[in-house]
Amino acid sequence: MARILVVDDQRNMRTTLAMMLRGAGHDVEEAADGDAAIGRIGAEVVDLVITDLKMGARDGMDVLRHSKEVAPLAEVIVMTAYGTIESAVEAMRIGAYDYIQKPFTEDELLVKVQKALEKRNLAGQVSAMASEFRERFRFENIIGRSGAVREVLGRIVRIAPTDATVLITGESGTGKELIARAVHVNSARADRPFITVNCAAITETLLESELFGHARGAFTGAVAARKGLFEEANGGTFFFDEVGETTISFQAKLLRAVQEGEIRRLGENKPIKVDVRIIAATNQDLQSAIANKTFRQDLYYRLNVARFVLPPLRERREDLPLLVDFFLEKYGRKMRRAVKLGEGVLDYLLQYEYPGNIRELENMIEQGVALTIDGVMRRDDIIPPDLVASRPSGLTTEPGRSLQDAVDRAERTAIESVLRDVDGNKERAAEVLGLSSTTLWRKMKRLAVVWP
Repeated sequence: MARILVVDDQRNMRTTLAMMLRGAGHDVEEAADGDAAIGRIGAEVVDLVITDLKMGARDGMDVLRHSKEVAPLAEVIVMTAYGTIESAVEAMRIGAYDYIQKPFTEDELLVKVQKALEKRNLAGQVSAMASEFRERFRFENIIGRSGAVREVLGRIVRIAPTDATVLITGESGTGKELIARAVHVNSARADRPFITVNCAAITETLLESELFGHARGAFTGAVAARKGLFEEANGGTFFFDEVGETTISFQAKLLRAVQEGEIRRLGENKPIKVDVRIIAATNQDLQSAIANKTFRQDLYYRLNVARFVLPPLRERREDLPLLVDFFLEKYGRKMRRAVKLGEGVLDYLLQYEYPGNIRELENMIEQGVALTIDGVMRRDDIIPPDLVASRPSGLTTEPGRSLQDAVDRAERTAIESVLRDVDGNKERAAEVLGLSSTTLWRKMKRLAVVWP
């Protein structure tokens, strides 16, 4: 039995249809016009909507559009009279499952209803499987439904249970560490450490000491022996971010750790066995680096066992609305604000090229949530910093309102509001704002927020 809504402004037609469908065992509700139907869809669970196209002020097209927006799993069949086939075709383009031309027989109607319900049930199963898939494999932060994202998720499921070394390539901001963590948490090492090191942020000498540890007296200041991060990660996963930034000499030592599963602390000759899965990431073209003698070919082959190539955001624009919703919810919750996109904002976001990829989009949405003052995010609130000076056509900034000043005002307001809510308890305020106590203190000092 399915729940079906019949929409027709002709009472006799509506009643006859309802009787046919109830006779087939379905639970049927009736709506006398488009307004009544729109009021029911979304407020009630509906599996199928059968609506006449030609009605009053709110016609079948309005019912169809509303249904696809608020109840996308519900299928829609439109009824047409002679001479309105073009409208029926347009309805199917918008998202209707099928159309049926009046007059029609009971058998014709029931066959179309059965097929529409089969499609609806299949879509429900796929949706449930997708939710279960994400919950089971903990992919809640990997947002998207594009072919590229589905391929990445599928590869994670296949590769994670193995101990294969992984190489993740892609432009900055495409989510390489997110993929690395997903591989780790879906592996047998999930309950062991996940250690990450940004190779570009540490000098070679410090990097060796951090990774491999050192013996007492190995260098000035080494007053005691120290374990390296490789030993700390034993049994777990080690993520080398920006591995392409390392030197040739360091790469030789890393190769030994990957190839032999052993390291040597600085100042010691004794090898130490380590059981660590290696995941490396880079935004560089390692093939070109090999040709330029800045990356070892043998290390490349050791790392490039299981490969993920992450596409830039501009090549997966169909994922952008989902990402925008995700970041709106994330930062709206963090800043305790309900924010929606204003007119034309999504169109602008869809046209932008995102040189900083997902990281840049996240920054833009966080900035927009902070800047909005009435719950509506406008294009002016999300201009990327590198475009503020040039101010592209159609994007304007308020006179006398610099971006940093607006951000400071928003932060000051948020901090003062939370401090009021928690009666000045700074530790509690830091927790609510998602900041450390030290960061909150620094922000209060910089923003001149005085609180007893």
